[in-house]
Amino acid sequence: MGVSNKNAQDNIQPKGSKKEFKKPLQVLHISKKDTQEIQNEQTNSQEEIKKENIVIKPQLIKDESVREIEDTNENIKAFDVSQQDLNKPLNFSEQNTDFQLERTVDEFDFDESAFLEALNANEPIGATGETISGKVIAIESDGLYVDIGGKAPGYMPKKECGLGVITNFKEKFSIGLEMEVLVIKEQNADGMVTVSARALILRQSWEKVSISAKNGELIDVLINGFNRGGLTCDVDGLRGFIPRSQLNDGQDYQSFVAKTLKVAFLEVNPESRKLVLSEKKASLVSKLTNLKLGQLIEGEVLAVKPYGFFIDLGGASGLLHQSSLTNGSIRSLREIFREGEIIKALISEIDLEKGRIGLNTALLENSAGELIIDKEKVMQEATERALKTKALFDKKEQDK
Repeated sequence: MGVSNKNAQDNIQPKGSKKEFKKPLQVLHISKKDTQEIQNEQTNSQEEIKKENIVIKPQLIKDESVREIEDTNENIKAFDVSQQDLNKPLNFSEQNTDFQLERTVDEFDFDESAFLEALNANEPIGATGETISGKVIAIESDGLYVDIGGKAPGYMPKKECGLGVITNFKEKFSIGLEMEVLVIKEQNADGMVTVSARALILRQSWEKVSISAKNGELIDVLINGFNRGGLTCDVDGLRGFIPRSQLNDGQDYQSFVAKTLKVAFLEVNPESRKLVLSEKKASLVSKLTNLKLGQLIEGEVLAVKPYGFFIDLGGASGLLHQSSLTNGSIRSLREIFREGEIIKALISEIDLEKGRIGLNTALLENSAGELIIDKEKVMQEATERALKTKALFDKKEQDK
């Protein structure tokens, strides 16, 4: 038995091959400079690895509920930003801003005339005190209905259909009858107003008597009653009153009932519904109508007052005011005229409404204060001197 050598195979060489010898290991010599460059390269590679780790983060898988919450938060932030943009005022003066306001017509546009027409169409008809023309559309036992052009007709109670008691109500009013009415009560919840023909007649009557009183007109009235203070009468549907003191004969005043008297207006007050008449003033006004501006009259001095003289003109009295007495300076009115003295004067004012006559003697003077110095001469030549003032009063009459 022979001894085997384990390394024998290693030493056996294949046929035809040359034996290769291993080169000895070479020792590398590294300088300090090379060492520093190697360290720098290692440092740069480590930084690049860190950057890659920062940029490339692992993607987290989010739940659907988390995504919805984040989307909602993003929408809220976007809405806040848009709100800030809306609240921020527009600055048209900024440079490089090409912004133009342009109005476009859409289905919501309308013009001003159409808007006003719509307002007028919906405006309620029938304010209190308004006069409206209407037409009777229905008649009931207690009143009637009048079409006044509103969304609902106007209602007129029977007592408001005219003056006094209406006996033949349905005969006097017919369907289709046109009439003017006065609104006395504004519309209710149904849009209906209360109207009155009676109130309109009374308003027109007050307007009529006010004009008559201003013009100093006289009227004839029928006495229909009396009380302790005087007589009552009817004037165009209004209740008139004649005090006993305003009667020419007030002793047996009850006997005037059912008789006609000529009276003048003493007081007309629609607000308080006060209509006072006077027979005495009617007599005075009758005399005043025969007088003219610039007319020379002769009368007796009835009274001397601090402001002038009252002169009797035969049933009427005129006032000679101190300002119309003379163009000169006076110390006392009594040094010119006294009570009971007959004087001449010019009519300078006629007020039929108040029943007043204004007189003037200063226009009869040829020089200032002549009436004080030579009163007799002025009175004697009054007729001739009055002719010189005619043109002045004619002009005054034309200017009315």
